[in-house]
Amino acid sequence: MSVKSYSPFLQKLQQFTESVLTKRKARLRIKKEKQQSKNPILDWIEAFIWAAGVVLLINQFLFQAYQIPSGSMIDTLLERDRIFVNKLIYGPEVLPGIGKLPSPIKPKREDVIIFESPEYFSNGPVFDIAQRIIYMLTLSLVDIDKNESGGPRVHFLIKRAAGMGGDLIQNRNGEFYFRFKGEDRWTSERDYLAKQGFTHNLSRLIQDNHYPAMEAIGKSKAYLDLGLIPPPELSEKTDSFRSPYFDSLSMEKARYAFLRCAYPQDPRYRSLFIRQESIYVPEDSILPLGDNRDFSHDGRFFGTVKASKILGRGAFKYWPLSRLGGIH
Repeated sequence: MSVKSYSPFLQKLQQFTESVLTKRKARLRIKKEKQQSKNPILDWIEAFIWAAGVVLLINQFLFQAYQIPSGSMIDTLLERDRIFVNKLIYGPEVLPGIGKLPSPIKPKREDVIIFESPEYFSNGPVFDIAQRIIYMLTLSLVDIDKNESGGPRVHFLIKRAAGMGGDLIQNRNGEFYFRFKGEDRWTSERDYLAKQGFTHNLSRLIQDNHYPAMEAIGKSKAYLDLGLIPPPELSEKTDSFRSPYFDSLSMEKARYAFLRCAYPQDPRYRSLFIRQESIYVPEDSILPLGDNRDFSHDGRFFGTVKASKILGRGAFKYWPLSRLGGIH
């Protein structure tokens, strides 16, 4: 077949190609003219909105920036450390404070976890979403959720997943002992960490020789509860106590132990004593504790947290630069 017989086809192909290129050139010209005629302020606002959208998506679903508000996790995290939290690992929230996507990965023992404080009182879903968006956009620099004194309210907590579902835990003078699920013996937390190769430090501020005085304070409170004057030997111990740090849980434990003996028929004191004596972690729950045990408001005070409520795991520290590195 000769080339001549393809001429009509080639002509149509040429016309089609020219039409496509002409239209493309016209579109590019119009786009360029629009960009040139655009108000530079509107152009900047559009760029900012796009950048903000990208930041929000990253913070909401991948990594979110947080600032450490206290020394409850010393030495792992210091006050004012800025960190990124892995939001994807346990399943991110669909919207700030609303819904949660499933994940096959569950929090493990000794993970550094972030969760909403069980004691946090919300100002409403609209405020919560606005606060979270502003907090994320500014990489934790601006927090509009303030308390009466002007400081940031404690909305999120960062602690260590110390107790897992099925654990029975005892607090003995600030040291923890675990009866793990399915076991019939008690294991010291420090022994467990050493055997498992964990390297984070559990900081203590209270000395062992301070506990007799703190127990005396608890018993003195029990005497006052009974309308009695504490005996001189208790008053001497309480008057000599000078430490700025104290274990309120051990004081309450001594108090309720004394009241339980005074009123063995009253189930209230038995219940209060048992609450101070040991903690049971329900299935699918976690007992969060701070590494700085004598300077941490954690699960000893507000109880366990559902594993489904864990928002993420500490990934790495990014500020100050001298502390740049992973979180373990």
